[in-house]
Amino acid sequence: MKNINSNYKLGLVSQWITNGFVMICVLVLSACEDSLIEKPKSIVVETFFNTAAEVESATNAIYTPLRSNDYTVYETTLECQADYAYGRGSWAPLHEYQGFNDANINRVGGLWTAFYLSIRNANIVIANAPKGNAISEADIKKYVGEAKFLRAFNYFQLVRNWAGVPLRTEANMNDINLAKSTPEEVYNLIVADLKEAETNLPDKPAQTGRPSKWAAKTLLADVYLNQKKYAEARDKADEVIKSGKFALVPVKTAEDFRINVFGPDLVTTTEEIFFFKYSRQISQGNYMLWITNHPSTKLFSFGGAYVVYGETTDPFYKAWDKRDLRNGLWNKVNIGLGANTLISSKFADPNAISQTGAGNDDPVYSYADALLIYAESAAKAGNGPTAEAIEALNKVHRRAYGYDPKVASEIDFALSDYNAATFEDLVLTERAYEFLYLGKRWLDLKRTGKVKATILKEKGITVLDKHLIWPIPNSELNYNKALDPLTDQNPGY
Repeated sequence: MKNINSNYKLGLVSQWITNGFVMICVLVLSACEDSLIEKPKSIVVETFFNTAAEVESATNAIYTPLRSNDYTVYETTLECQADYAYGRGSWAPLHEYQGFNDANINRVGGLWTAFYLSIRNANIVIANAPKGNAISEADIKKYVGEAKFLRAFNYFQLVRNWAGVPLRTEANMNDINLAKSTPEEVYNLIVADLKEAETNLPDKPAQTGRPSKWAAKTLLADVYLNQKKYAEARDKADEVIKSGKFALVPVKTAEDFRINVFGPDLVTTTEEIFFFKYSRQISQGNYMLWITNHPSTKLFSFGGAYVVYGETTDPFYKAWDKRDLRNGLWNKVNIGLGANTLISSKFADPNAISQTGAGNDDPVYSYADALLIYAESAAKAGNGPTAEAIEALNKVHRRAYGYDPKVASEIDFALSDYNAATFEDLVLTERAYEFLYLGKRWLDLKRTGKVKATILKEKGITVLDKHLIWPIPNSELNYNKALDPLTDQNPGY
């Protein structure tokens, strides 16, 4: 059975401390009178942020909006727009690529709120941890570094999906009315936060599920990749690779992937860099299993909504080598849409205790991320693939076929067969196979400018420009008087 003590405690304490911040949450996020704001804020600051244990509890609250169902909904929203997937029911308009309807506008509005709630909790830690009277300077730096890592993570999701957004930090977190910052300004804060995080986070966290300096470097590499700062992305990913602290888990079958890489009983693995941790406890489990599974597969003990699906007739799937073990993580299931429908079996937990009680962790950043970020950015920085870039790619590719990732094999890609453009496509395809159902494919297609051509080729649909950026929720436009609904709403909405 998975050891859940530290992860379960993290979840429970996150919930407890978040509940403790409910009054501040209401006060900061609404236009209440000043007399109502000062007293609760004073109580929390003066009596709570004094010891390392208290600051850790406050830091745990940053995770609550991310570990909740919201992050799974976020990944699902992105997956429904991938070229290999379709959405079912209220998610179907996402794969039509004509813009968001009311249901999905409300859905992504909830994600906006969740990201900003997590940012708010991070700002509270960043502002108040240094004021503690019984906490060491080392602990202050560690927890502020963790808070800045998570704040950067949240803003990275916001800027890639909404572009320019209001920048709420510890310096202005009591200000209701904030204009949109430019995407460049948002990225500047993200990079500054991550540079501090990689300096002050530990080499190895005391608990799995907390970020290390290597998680900060991996996220920073991803940020640089999205900024098209390829040399910087290459060098950061290379630091993670050369650390020698991570390795791909060897597999021989698709079932090995399901159990030994993504399984519900895993506490951690050699390839974990930063995962959201879950356990078989009510409201402490991974919601993705209910989202993706179909009752007929019996891979999840509470049925499933099978919200996202694929089709065997699609060019993406037809081109996928069936020897690739990751291909075996799809099941043909007739969900009423015909015999060619595919349902993912990547995440399975027959012993889950509820819809939100599956034990599988969410692999946000794994060693495969570092390898593939390195492969892509090294080739981009060098105007073509290098021996080191193709070796990084081949490590992921070999593992997918059941080979030793570190030993040359018969299925290796050859350097001489690729130029800059074809190698980029090769890496993006490998990322699609490796990160299926993690919400990365749509963002990859957007950042490389390949969305429209890829969706037209794979699905025969023309993507409207308005579909590329998510609408700012009305709740923000109505609440934040520095935003003009007519000029600050994203185009098309």
